[in-house]
Amino acid sequence: MRREFKLPDVGEGLTEAEIVRWHVQPGDEVKVNQIVVEIETAKSIVELPIPWHGVVADLLADEGVTVEVGLPIIAVETGEPAPDVPVERRALAEDLVPSPPAEGAVEPGAHGSPAPKEERQAVLVGYGVKTGATRRRPRKTPTPATIPAPPVANPDRTELPGTQPSPAPGTPPAASPGAGAVSRGTAEVGATRTDVSRIAVLAKPPVRKLAKDLGVDLATITGTGPQGSITREDVHAATGLEELPLQEPPAAQTVQALEERIPVKGVRKMTAQAMVTSAFTAPHVTEFLQVDATATMEAVKRLRTLPEFADVKVSPLLLVAKAVLTAAKRHPMINSAWDEAAQEIVVKHFVNLGIAAATPRGLVVPNIKNAHQLSLPDLAEHLARLAETARAGRTQPPEMAGGTITITNVGVFGVDAGTPILNPGETAVLAFGQIRDQPWVVDGQLAVRKVTTLSLSFDHRVVDGELGSLFLRDVGAMLEDPLRVLAWT
Repeated sequence: MRREFKLPDVGEGLTEAEIVRWHVQPGDEVKVNQIVVEIETAKSIVELPIPWHGVVADLLADEGVTVEVGLPIIAVETGEPAPDVPVERRALAEDLVPSPPAEGAVEPGAHGSPAPKEERQAVLVGYGVKTGATRRRPRKTPTPATIPAPPVANPDRTELPGTQPSPAPGTPPAASPGAGAVSRGTAEVGATRTDVSRIAVLAKPPVRKLAKDLGVDLATITGTGPQGSITREDVHAATGLEELPLQEPPAAQTVQALEERIPVKGVRKMTAQAMVTSAFTAPHVTEFLQVDATATMEAVKRLRTLPEFADVKVSPLLLVAKAVLTAAKRHPMINSAWDEAAQEIVVKHFVNLGIAAATPRGLVVPNIKNAHQLSLPDLAEHLARLAETARAGRTQPPEMAGGTITITNVGVFGVDAGTPILNPGETAVLAFGQIRDQPWVVDGQLAVRKVTTLSLSFDHRVVDGELGSLFLRDVGAMLEDPLRVLAWT
């Protein structure tokens, strides 16, 4: 019997996954619960076992292909006889198969049949763009204004500048020969005569601006453009300067050859969706604090010599994590969540400490369950195991679910500070910057100390400025004096 294994939902709400690597090929024998394929979900790499014993008949999805949940990905011949199908069910199945169209029948919208009438869809204003062809009114050809001949001066009279001679008594005013022109008659005394030579100049606004910038009088230029209009080349020729040739843009094929396109899928796709949701849902506020971490670095060196830490890596992140756990106990509201549906703030009296980890497949945030209950050596061991699993791409969905507060260590990348975005469902995230030598005032004297910057982003619906400042100040105080952890635990 041939059975097809369908892609299951290995995480809550999973809709698709990418086939990363097949462990079997057609013809291979498989056993129950044998791992046959690795898939990448929106959160991690997951290994899928086969629920049957048999021989692989076919692989229904290639590596690198994204498959929707519920679609078959592998077929297995189990050797079991196929169940008999009643005649009634076979007849019903045949009835459900659509019959082919009759010869000569034309499908709706095909050639020769009337296409469905397109309806204009209402938008915010009006009814959008009309789907039919748009006709424009023909543009009128501009006609240069006809310049009337200058009046002949009367030798017996003295004409004022800028005026025309008055017509003789009983003589009607002469009509302007230009079509549609209106004669204003005799100008008032002192009025400025219009320079009709400028009205007759044909030039587009960009050309007029170019002429103005270059100090060229358009009336002195003979246009070579359509209907005698003046072009840019005419203006440049009038100045005696050659126009610089425009830089041709690269061809589309050349641009595409220089580009690289990376499909957004898997962990990167999930991270992008989560960050957009968080950034535009929770009102973020970020505070910064510079801390003298000299005592923390000395404590790290001392811990590395203790036998309890012989098999684990001790780093400043360990003491930062311990400080966050202690400060969260002193300020429980920082370890809470906003429930939009219930319009409630959910305060969590346990800490699942998330640690942001950069992996080749994107950013993941696994968390240490019940981290508040761990001793310092146990916390160091969990941090090391979490980082190793994340770098190998083996973090499972349950390990990333249920986080309550997160630390992102941007200092490992040589960065002093940042404005981290909240992990969805959480209220606060702490960014830990690099520790480096800086001048610092100690007891009124300038000294070189190990200084770091802490950045705390929080949901301002839950945490106000006072609470965020108190929490950040406590974390900084414990890094300046690690013995405070013992006093506040």
